[in-house]
Amino acid sequence: MSSSVKDKSIGIGVIGTGFMGKAHSIAYSASASVFGTGLRPRLEIVCDLSPERASQRATDLGFSRYSDTWRDVVEDDQVHLVSICTPNDTHAEIAIAALAAGKHVWCEKPMSTTLADSTAMANAAASSAGKTIVGYNYTKNPAVTHARRLIDDGVIGRVSGFFCRYDVDNEADGNRPWSWRMSRAQSGTGSNGDVLSHVISVAHFLTNSSISRVVGDYTIVHKERADSQATGQTKVVDNDDMVAALIHFENGVKGHIGASRVTWGRKCGLRWELHGTEGTIIYDQERLNELKLFTRQDNPATDGFRTILTGPLHEPYAAFLPNGGHSLGYMDVKICELHDLLSAIEAKSQVWPSFSDGLKIERVMDAVDRSAQTNKWVDV
Repeated sequence: MSSSVKDKSIGIGVIGTGFMGKAHSIAYSASASVFGTGLRPRLEIVCDLSPERASQRATDLGFSRYSDTWRDVVEDDQVHLVSICTPNDTHAEIAIAALAAGKHVWCEKPMSTTLADSTAMANAAASSAGKTIVGYNYTKNPAVTHARRLIDDGVIGRVSGFFCRYDVDNEADGNRPWSWRMSRAQSGTGSNGDVLSHVISVAHFLTNSSISRVVGDYTIVHKERADSQATGQTKVVDNDDMVAALIHFENGVKGHIGASRVTWGRKCGLRWELHGTEGTIIYDQERLNELKLFTRQDNPATDGFRTILTGPLHEPYAAFLPNGGHSLGYMDVKICELHDLLSAIEAKSQVWPSFSDGLKIERVMDAVDRSAQTNKWVDV
């Protein structure tokens, strides 16, 4: 006896075919297989400025068609969810147009290059029925969501401090040529917007509070870089290579955060500590399937951090693997992020971080930027 399968598909359009566009597309292809009977993404159209590259990506990733014009994606009747994986200075225009067309939007971080554009995006989302999410995927890792549950359950007592750095060596080599990421006009801030934004998202998620006051500092390590378009010429780097800030949260927690795009040897060096009145949690993104937990013991001789390896008890790990210690990876966490969005679309529920939540992160980045230029404490 045969029976038909109920169609619960959702049409997908991806704009931008670089690393993040590929990551989104892989997540769309895998999500139904991993999570089962929820909304099933249907890859409709992919967009790239180069029609040749768009055509190749459509073939490689399994899209039905392609375009070199982003408006073709947001205006397509078969597309219900749009991924924005383009340079930062294009996010606002695309997102606002997609929301106006009634689409849901998955936008990579940061939201935009200016607080004004991010505010316009949040306002557009508030006026739309479309669901939105910003790509702060490090908060979707089962190890990190388990840490949040430990905190909510009072395992480490009352949170007393949050400390986090995110260091990478993407731009550590001073011989690397200038790129759009090194321009305030095209990228906004540098390590602040590109790297520290992830730190702020983790801070807000784990403390269930928002950063309210900051004092920040910037460093530009490589002040000029070679112009790849003009042999022998250089271009000025006018945004930050390194950023640091002292922070206060609305709930009274204090701490410090920092980021660098020029730290040799750090590949994905997102490391955070949450201090509580009864214990401490430590995490390192380069060991993304582990948590270090310390809780006060009755016998000091047995005191010490214990390692928690993620497994089926740490949802949604079980959707991927039946046994602990086998390890998830970056793309798996992107699938978790997408699953949160698809679940919210299907259930008409809230998802974090929406554009409204993302705007709170943008406001912190803006406050750090203003503080770094004035050398003063700034309210968010």
